[in-house]
Parts: sequence; structure tokens; C-alpha cells
Amino acid sequence: MFPSFFIGGFECSTHRLRSGKRLDMVAATRHDRFVEDDYARCRAHGIATVREGLRWHLVERRPGRYDFCSVLPLLRAAQGQGIKIIWDLCHYGWPDDIDVFRPEFVRRFAGLARAFTRLLTSETPEPPYIAPINETSFLAWQAGEVGTVYPCTEHRGFELKCQLVRATVAASEAIWDSAPNARLLQIDPVFNVVPECGRPDDAEAAEAYRQLQFQAWDMLAGRTWPQLGGAEKYLDVIGVNYYPWNQWLYAGPTCGGATIDRSYPGYRRFCDMLQETYGRYRRPLFIAETGREGEKRPRWLRHIGRETRAALANGVPVHGVCLYPIVNFPGWENERHCENGLWDYADETGERAIHQPLARELALQRLLCQRAYRRFVYDEAESCIGAACGFFADTIKRNSHARDRA
Repeated sequence: MFPSFFIGGFECSTHRLRSGKRLDMVAATRHDRFVEDDYARCRAHGIATVREGLRWHLVERRPGRYDFCSVLPLLRAAQGQGIKIIWDLCHYGWPDDIDVFRPEFVRRFAGLARAFTRLLTSETPEPPYIAPINETSFLAWQAGEVGTVYPCTEHRGFELKCQLVRATVAASEAIWDSAPNARLLQIDPVFNVVPECGRPDDAEAAEAYRQLQFQAWDMLAGRTWPQLGGAEKYLDVIGVNYYPWNQWLYAGPTCGGATIDRSYPGYRRFCDMLQETYGRYRRPLFIAETGREGEKRPRWLRHIGRETRAALANGVPVHGVCLYPIVNFPGWENERHCENGLWDYADETGERAIHQPLARELALQRLLCQRAYRRFVYDEAESCIGAACGFFADTIKRNSHARDRA
């Protein structure tokens, strides 16, 4: 599915905070200035696929007028370096004049999707890979339920989730109108919620909350709330985001309990979470975001690599792992130096210091995961060939019996 099994994710959030400050992580990490160097670094470490995001507030400063000057340098640098880009259309942010709760948001988002897809098809013959909205469920929770992200509303999370699903459906149709061969990647977190030890009465509520991780995908597939326009075709490729804090204790309706680690009863293996997601939707998967901060970065990647290989061995079609972010970035709220990437901040010449322990672990995991992925692809091909041979053998046998009866 991707040119490389490991993917580099460049942080690209552009939302407004409760304070009113607009983020622009592409500029904050100086990725827009040094994109050529960043892609060359990725290629040198065996990464030929990256995740990028549109800065919608820059692209559509006036309604219906699109300026892609902030996009073209990335697109053309990728072509020069032999990099495949997975594009996020909306990574949390949109222009200030749009009310996300009104029908206009759906119309404007579809217009953006159509215009951008036409740009991609004019620049390259390759099929576009587009993620309409990054983390529909998480965005709905942040912006509509707890109010930490613009429009900073509370207790409207489900309403916003429905609106984001409508927008994804409209954008998907707009993309396919312009590029029928486009691949759509629907990305959301997977997580686990368990009752605290000694509180078995919370088990049912914890499981109900855990099931919410599938709600947006179910809506997109038309399995629930079909009036939103969902259909199975919109679940083309599923991207799962998974971090160390994606398993926690149930603590009431807000579910803000403490995170748990592998020693806690009820902790789930990540490979089992991948298996559950695949079993529910039977669609190709990739790990769209994963990583952690500080000196534990290599250990976390080792854990993810082991779980990914276990999932592949169990027949789960995991087509890639995205290190997110691939470069360190300043924290959203306080601009602290978040050391969670493979590379650090860029200096004035575009050089970035590399985190050598993570680089060594990445080299090992590339070898192990690519070997496991090739084995998975071989087994799948062998299974298909065996099924085809069986089908033709049965057909010949049936035809032979028909001739004998005649």
C-alpha cells in the first residue's frame, strides 16, 4: 500500500486554543522552510512515505478562493525526493469565518476537498492518498465536549461528531469525483477503558465507553445513524492512532481516569486491539500515529514493532507504522520542547540533531517488520492462489459431471 512500511508524520495542527491563539505546527517546526532536507533525511532512514496536512486557514482565506502556495513546495519536494504523501485535509483547524456546527462547514469542506484533489491530479499521476479529517472522535471530544480546542464548546461532542461525519462523506464524494482512484484513510484513536480494581460495578459503564472508539467509523459505514449519509465504501483504509496513554481507568462519564500500563489487570495487548478493529470492519489498516516522549522512545517503538508483527502473524493486514511526530515540536499550550521525534528542532541551516537510540531501534524494526510484512503478503497471495485453484478444480469437476449426465 505504501512505498515504505515506516511512515514519517510531520505535526501539522492548525487549530485555535481556548486562549484564541492559532497554532501552525508546520511553521513552528520550520518544516515549511526545510522540507527538502527533511524528506532527504527520511529517505536516508528508509522512510519513503510521510503524513502532511493542509493549513486550511491559509489555503482558503476568502470563501471559495483557494491558494495552494503553502502546499506546492511540499508536493514538489516529495516528487523530487521520491516521497509519497498522505494528506490530512483537516488536522483540527479551519478558517475563522466558518461555524463548524452549521451546514456551511460541510459545503466548504467538500469544496476544499474537490479543489485540492484537482491540484494533486494536475501535479502527479499517482493516486492521491487523503485523510479527510484527522481523529474525528478526538476532535469532537476536544472541540465539542470539553472545550479545549476552538470553538471551545462543551457537552456538544456527539453533535460535532455527527457534523464531522457529514463533512467526511461530502469530502469523500468530492475527492472521488476528481480522482476515482484516490484512497481514503479514515483515522481515529483506538483505546481501552477498564474499571478500577475493586469496583466491578463500573465494568459495564467502562465497556460502554470503550465501544465509543468505534462510533465514528460505524457512522461513516452507515451502520449507525444512516441519516448522516454513511456507507461501507467510505471505510476504504482505516488508520489507528495509539499512544502509551490510550489505556486508562474508568472514572465516570468524563472517563478521565489514570492511565494504566502492562502490569494492570485488564490491560490489552495492542495486537488484540488491531485484531478487534480488523474483525469489525475487514478493511486494510495502518498505524497512523504512535510514539512517546523522552528516553523511552526506542523502547516504545520496540513494543509497537513486536505487537505489529504479532498482528501480521494473525492475519491482520497492517500495512504500515507512522512515527508521529517525526520531528520534535513545541507544546500546544506552553510551547515546551517536546522531545518525541526522531529529529530535533532545525537550526538556521536546516540541520536537525538525530536521536541516535531511536534511529538504531528504527533500523532494527524496519528489518523485522518488513520481513513480517513480506511473509504476510506471501501468505495472502498463497491463500488466494489456493482458493483460485480450488475454484477452478470444482468448476472442472462440475462440468465433467454435467457432461457425463448428458
